Amino acid sequence: MGFGKVGSEVARRAKGLGMHVIAHDPYAAADRARAVGVDLVSFDGAISAADFISLHMPLTPTTDKVFNDVSFGKMKKGVRIINVARGGVIDEEALVRALDSGIVAQAALDVFTKEPPVDNKLVQHEKVIVTPHLGASTIEAQEGVAIEIAEAVAGALMGELSATAVNAPMVSAEVLSELAPYVSLAESLGRLAVQLVAGVSGVKSVKVIYASARAADDLDTRLLRAMITKGIIEPISDTIVNLVNADFIAKQRGLRIIEEKVPHDGSPQEPLESIQVQLAHVESKFASALSEGGDIIVEGKVKDGIPHLTKVGAYSVDVSLEGSLILCRQVDQPGMIGKVGSILGSQNVNVNFMSVGRTAPRRRAIMAIGVDDEPTKETLQRIGEVPAIEEFVYLKF
Repeated sequence: MGFGKVGSEVARRAKGLGMHVIAHDPYAAADRARAVGVDLVSFDGAISAADFISLHMPLTPTTDKVFNDVSFGKMKKGVRIINVARGGVIDEEALVRALDSGIVAQAALDVFTKEPPVDNKLVQHEKVIVTPHLGASTIEAQEGVAIEIAEAVAGALMGELSATAVNAPMVSAEVLSELAPYVSLAESLGRLAVQLVAGVSGVKSVKVIYASARAADDLDTRLLRAMITKGIIEPISDTIVNLVNADFIAKQRGLRIIEEKVPHDGSPQEPLESIQVQLAHVESKFASALSEGGDIIVEGKVKDGIPHLTKVGAYSVDVSLEGSLILCRQVDQPGMIGKVGSILGSQNVNVNFMSVGRTAPRRRAIMAIGVDDEPTKETLQRIGEVPAIEEFVYLKF
């Protein structure tokens, strides 16, 4: 579970032992998995088919206690679980129950929700093997760190990308000041786009289109590209992305970023008119975000110093990228704004902005609703049950 650097190495070794290996990682590239001889499957497909489950996922809001009573109930009886990733991805009380019932035959752990573990039932459980999470404390690890530092310095002196440099490429104070609101826009568009991805295809190709009245060589996009990379990668990993390591991290994860600058009739006083982010060849949990070519498209611009979302798929919207966002595809008919607004208001969820974009009157429309508070699952379910709403998605920035 998790097909990053460590997960893929474990898969290679398991294949060497003659195992049939499947993996779940919604952001892994399918062709990269195939190169190792691994099939990417859904979360439920992985846990229901596996005899051994090895965890290599980051702890994020999405993965927090993702292994709980419900997921254990979908596993084969007698499954074995190894967790050397993050303690919080497993509900420890649920794991104790699964061990006692025989669903989980054995567990091997070196991470816990609270470390060091104190009065933890798992440590004393007869079916659990625990080891200390030494991390970089061993002699071998210290030697490895020393070698890595030496190689990083040598590589940097030869002009190679470095993942560990603390100094960023030179960007003038004037450029930083001018691009400040667009930096926030770029990161928000990246975060929005990756949250729209569904399935197991993974993000492999990103296209960024900058519309500007300036000449192409008068627009430094390194910082914007780094922030888009940050927005795409950080929500689904525990990697910190910045201007220095953005290109390196993208290359390491097999993420190809293409930039295009298109002319726009406007004042060159403003560096950019808009930024559009396209994720190619992916499935989307919100079908209306897809173009005819099957790419997720989101676009935004800065208005009065505030980032705004202005386009989702083929639909034009206008909503500030503050707080969180609910997107609804609906039949265009009277009363829809009132119905959804009433549901949110009844649950004390404050709406800060609302916009509706449509293809034609009385046909389909997208309603974009900015909210200050996180709606409960029940509130979102009530929105989804409104008859004229065909699909919706809740997104965080």
